[in-house]
Amino acid sequence: MSKIFGTDGVRGKANRAPMTPEIALAIGRAKGKILRKKVKGKPRVVVGKDTRLSCYVFENALIAGLCSMGIDTLMVGPLPTPGVAFITRAYRANAGIVISASHNPYFDNGIKFFDSEGFKLPDSWEKEIESLVFQNGFQDFLPCDHDLGKNTKIIDADGRYIEFVKTTFPRKQSLKNLKVVLDCANGAGYKVAPLVFRELDATVFSYSVKPDGLNINQECGSLHPAVVQKGIIENRADVGIALDGDGDRILMVDENAQIIDGDTILAICARDMHRNGFLKNNRVVGTVMSNLGFVKAMEDLGIQVVKSQVGDRYVIQNMLEHGANLGGEQSGHVILLDYNTTSDALVSALQVLRIMIENDAKLSDLASFVQRFPQTCLNVKVSHKPPLDSLDKVQAGIKLVEQKLGNTGRIHVRYSGTEEICRVMVEGTKLKQVLELARGVADLVECEIGLDSKKIES
Repeated sequence: MSKIFGTDGVRGKANRAPMTPEIALAIGRAKGKILRKKVKGKPRVVVGKDTRLSCYVFENALIAGLCSMGIDTLMVGPLPTPGVAFITRAYRANAGIVISASHNPYFDNGIKFFDSEGFKLPDSWEKEIESLVFQNGFQDFLPCDHDLGKNTKIIDADGRYIEFVKTTFPRKQSLKNLKVVLDCANGAGYKVAPLVFRELDATVFSYSVKPDGLNINQECGSLHPAVVQKGIIENRADVGIALDGDGDRILMVDENAQIIDGDTILAICARDMHRNGFLKNNRVVGTVMSNLGFVKAMEDLGIQVVKSQVGDRYVIQNMLEHGANLGGEQSGHVILLDYNTTSDALVSALQVLRIMIENDAKLSDLASFVQRFPQTCLNVKVSHKPPLDSLDKVQAGIKLVEQKLGNTGRIHVRYSGTEEICRVMVEGTKLKQVLELARGVADLVECEIGLDSKKIES
């Protein structure tokens, strides 16, 4: 094993390298050593998780590793990733850790880090942790027997996070006239999310709020919007909200059961902030996967779109570099830096609901100014990940697609940073052509390095 960290912390099948308890223990010790070298006094680290069965394994291993290096740990239990970022700041801890594989199935798990300000760690910090794990370089920094760390259970983390989320919604406004369908993906938001909307007086129809350790993201949540679409119809609701397993992604559904993805949510927020003078430097950060319809809608408003590589961590880095306070991804990460340091599905949902109320508008009305280009993305499971430019057949296929689309569309092929998957995205003006071109390149990927393929979105 030459590498532990991917594009979003550590990610893999639970109990298999790199997601083993032994590696988690070593990661805890490595992080502990780094903190003790950089922090005066006894460092503190917040540890949160989602609802996967394997979280118990990694929670105990990480805490053991940290405490063995003289770090005090604050255990918050199941809490959305943005909630852990908030609690890290609220307790003035030196770091935060989230045990989660986000939108992945229950048998995967992951480890993500936050710094003391609630931002995800830069690559350089992850490389330092990785180096210490491989070197087993902890013995020179073991604490004295009386300086071992201790673990404390934080019993009010849920309530603190709920109150924080509610402060992002105008105090004089209420959701009492809205019927909301909420799918919590049987994940980290299953307790806090329904309470947020109910305490703001919405009528809430909750789905996927009974986690059993194995059903996180299982045919529910932001990757499976049919649950919310059905709930909208059955309950004649005004708006639907779907979270992912760790509560940082959001997908919304309008009153007609039409899906509103991350690009459109981002556009709705950008237009509102632009109109009210709150959009810093008149720019928003998207990604190379952002729909051209989103880009055009922003350009029509005079808003500059900065494109980052895929991954909310990279979106945030670009936001900080370009002085932006709004950014996000089509997948549902929406970052509002005026409120939180990471993508927060609940905060994003409340901003859209506020905009609906203030404009006396339905969600479909707000979304209508974004005219999406036909787009499809095919998911090809791969056996390994050689450099894409070394795959001659794939490169030839990409060039052919570029020639056929010309200036009317684009193709983007990349590996997932968290799964053994290659994504083939094609966008253009004609849906049939887009589907055919994407299928052709996906078949070439599958022929050279693939196991099987499956369309994930269009």
